[in-house]
Amino acid sequence: MAVQMPFSGLHILHRLVRMCTSSTAHHRHRDILVKLTKSKREIRPFSSACVKYNENESSDTKLTSRQALLSKRRRPLSPLERISNLLPQDALTPEVMQLREQNQQEPEEETNIQREHALVTESAEEESGHEAVHKDDDSSTHHASDAANSSESQLNGALHHEENICIPPTLPGESLLAFGELLVAVHLKKGRVDFRKMFELQRGARLQSSWGTILHDNIAGQPAGQTLKTGRRVPIFIKRPSLEDYVLYMKRGPAIAYPKDACNMMMMMDVTEGDCVLESGSGSGAMSLFLSRAVGSRGSVLSVEVRADHYKRAMLNYKRWRTSWSLRRGEEWPDNVQFHNADLCTASSLLAGRGFHSVALDMINPQLVLTTVIPHLHSGAICAVYLANITQVIDLLEGLRCLALPLRCERIIEVPLRDWLVAPAIQKDGRYCIRKTPILDKEQSEEDGKSEEDDDAELTTEGNPAFGSIPYIVRPHPEQMSHTAFLVKLRKYVQ
Repeated sequence: MAVQMPFSGLHILHRLVRMCTSSTAHHRHRDILVKLTKSKREIRPFSSACVKYNENESSDTKLTSRQALLSKRRRPLSPLERISNLLPQDALTPEVMQLREQNQQEPEEETNIQREHALVTESAEEESGHEAVHKDDDSSTHHASDAANSSESQLNGALHHEENICIPPTLPGESLLAFGELLVAVHLKKGRVDFRKMFELQRGARLQSSWGTILHDNIAGQPAGQTLKTGRRVPIFIKRPSLEDYVLYMKRGPAIAYPKDACNMMMMMDVTEGDCVLESGSGSGAMSLFLSRAVGSRGSVLSVEVRADHYKRAMLNYKRWRTSWSLRRGEEWPDNVQFHNADLCTASSLLAGRGFHSVALDMINPQLVLTTVIPHLHSGAICAVYLANITQVIDLLEGLRCLALPLRCERIIEVPLRDWLVAPAIQKDGRYCIRKTPILDKEQSEEDGKSEEDDDAELTTEGNPAFGSIPYIVRPHPEQMSHTAFLVKLRKYVQ
């Protein structure tokens, strides 16, 4: 019994020590929980606020969301720390205390390094994009400001690019682009026209497109045929429109006589400088412009249109082209076209005392005006008729038979037009393909294999193959213009 008393006393003493240490640990954990709950109340969302990580520090010291995450991370305790926390400080040996202090210093150094790294990255983010921190508070305002800033930066980049463009010296007779001219903007994508727009060059205006904008002020003063870049760094080719381009891209009322048909009609009519030509059916003014250039300043064109809206559209298109031409060339386009809003069937007074070297008719029923027109056509001259379908051609010939007019049908043609794509054959890696000769025997095949290796070496070193060594791919364009109208050539003869 006397031997067991010390052991029982030690056991009871051990129980008391455990109870004391557990109570102190409980109080310490409870204080930590209270601090965490208080800090959670003060923590705001990570995207818009800062957090407090220590109540002992001053209230002015704030941490960002990234630092709050770092401060909330807790390192797992080692077995030594767990056991030493259960015992009072007096019961621990100096060796255990030394190890405990070392274990506590290491995580503090790691957390300090992480906090310093977080401070550096946070300051860099604030310098690079300060607006992103306040985006959640006022999204609509900052979206608008971001869009404005981005557009301004794009425009500034475009302006900077335009200022660095070196304007080459002009040749004799060449003029730079001026305000008021008509221009055509073209963007090519994989060799095909992806964007095309005709516009008038104006001060303070912008060329709008899906690939960005270009200021008209940056276009003025540049030579024609210049490639400029938009705010999105997309190249846009700027050129002056030819008469063919203008006719195709101008504002229309009715359908136009396409350039291929207009040229063939003038070849039929044999229009030369100084001729006097009658046109019935002004439409959008396409044929009037071609005839105006063909007859020159010494000739004249009388264009008659029955519809008032078509008559106004033809006059506006004609005037717009003359204005652009005078700014481009420094000389006036001949004002040799007279537009009239009248019905040619009842406009005999308009033709009184006039004779014409040729006549161009673009009407639904041209046989109805032939009795009025043919007496004013020179003998042996040509009347060219533009008809959309073959049934109109039949009606015209039937009208000639019934009216017994002195006209002979010489030709009825259709002018097809087909574009072709011709391009060198290129491999997937961007290199040119090599033209290969047909293999006839084994010896030649071995020689060809060696020559192919030599050709590959030449391509990789030089990058510019010799003439005739590159094969080409040739095929019709998928967008074909096969039919637009029938052209009928009528000649007046003497009875």
